Amino acid sequence: MIDLRQKPIIEGEKIILRPFKTADFPYIEECLKDAEVIKLTGSTSDRVRDTVLDWYNTRNDQMDRLDLAIVDKSQDILVGEVVLNLYDAESNSMNYRILIGPRGRNRGLGTEATEQMIDYAFQNMKLDQVTLSVYEFNPRARSVYEKVGFVLESIDENELEFEGEGIDSINMKLTREVWSSKKRR
Repeated sequence: MIDLRQKPIIEGEKIILRPFKTADFPYIEECLKDAEVIKLTGSTSDRVRDTVLDWYNTRNDQMDRLDLAIVDKSQDILVGEVVLNLYDAESNSMNYRILIGPRGRNRGLGTEATEQMIDYAFQNMKLDQVTLSVYEFNPRARSVYEKVGFVLESIDENELEFEGEGIDSINMKLTREVWSSKKRR
């Protein structure tokens, strides 16, 4: 079992990953209402404000998952979130996901946040692998994941229906061994 009650603060060059604060809520709400976020995460825009606020107010208390705000150091505001969740004892792995809102795009913040979170996972959590899923119509995210070292594991065909079309979900994984070899280079 993984115990993630102690939430870290991880500082990179452009970003800080840290526990959520109440002041973050307007920014996370902006992210969740963004059309690109809705599309790329397969979400809907009909979330109820109080439900979302309650959700984020409980993230710091979770012991089986790590949800951190991505803060753009240049603006000192939340621009997204990174999450490690769904611990699988059999494979000693966790799932990774990231969400970047409109204020954080196209500046390398998602790449740095992914690298920092994956480094934290392998350096501090004794995981054997990290897994993720990305929709095929999100090549920018897939490129980031491949750059970090994730490789294709499988494809779930037509996992999402978007505008009447079936969209495949690409399942990827990064093992500790691959991560270690990339770090040595």
